[in-house]
Amino acid sequence: MRGLTEREIPVGLIPASSHPALTMGAETAFGLRKRAGVLHYCADTGPLVRTRTPSVVTVHGVASRWINVARTSRQESTWRQRVNRAISSTQALITVSESSADDVADIFNLDRSEIVVIPHGVDFEKFATRVDLSAELKERLPVEFALYLGNIEPRKNLVELSGAFGQNAPGGLPLVVAGRQAWNFEESEAAFAANSNIIRVGYVSDQDRRALLQRATVFVFPSLYEGFGFPVLEALAAGTPVVTSRRGALAEVAGPSWTTDDLSANGIREAVDCALRDDEWLRGIGKAGQRWATTFNWDRSVEAHIALYERVAGL
Repeated sequence: MRGLTEREIPVGLIPASSHPALTMGAETAFGLRKRAGVLHYCADTGPLVRTRTPSVVTVHGVASRWINVARTSRQESTWRQRVNRAISSTQALITVSESSADDVADIFNLDRSEIVVIPHGVDFEKFATRVDLSAELKERLPVEFALYLGNIEPRKNLVELSGAFGQNAPGGLPLVVAGRQAWNFEESEAAFAANSNIIRVGYVSDQDRRALLQRATVFVFPSLYEGFGFPVLEALAAGTPVVTSRRGALAEVAGPSWTTDDLSANGIREAVDCALRDDEWLRGIGKAGQRWATTFNWDRSVEAHIALYERVAGL
């Protein structure tokens, strides 16, 4: 939105609600009215029937093609029906990685060539520019720590991450966990609460998010599936060593990160321990990670979106 506004392209918001059913109705009703411009439904779901205004939808990925812990079967069924209706009711489909395009095409029986892949960018300067931690957080944190920052939900593999930082934690580091409770988070939170080596700081401000990423000894992100993987790129932009998986789009965005295929507690522990003992990798990862992060550029992403909007609008 900021990129469009900077190019003097007017931007508005499609109505939404705190209740999913009301949002579904609002998105559908909004699309039924003929208006100038293009509608972009950017969060997987959208209208239930064909819009009268040219429209596109972004679907970020399909975790359930590979794993069965992302949602309950009922949640997954509802999500797939909503996404399928959104795809059928709009004129173009965007996704954010080649991996996600493969998944969306397979699950929704689509022609892969008709899916437009537009990767996100990362606000490089924002994460590379040093900021201070809030006084509240500074009092709670040790000088050195491992960090997980992101949503609390099963797809992030946080029960195994908690196990990796129990007894004999890699590097003797405590694990700081920051992020909001998203869905089906109870088991993860119970694992955190039972582990005295975990510092759970909850949802943090934007400034503290940047400061945590910049100060972490290592950022650990053992996700079972990602449609894109913003936190990995943000940590790399901050110059912080990253240990992550290769699942989903992470194979495309992890770059020089230390990656592991073994996402059990023991596998995560061993991967972090090996990374922290590799002096050559540690010496180079800061600059290498930042160079890699700059290749994910918001200007390119915005221009690709504009080109698609123009095509859909017939300009």
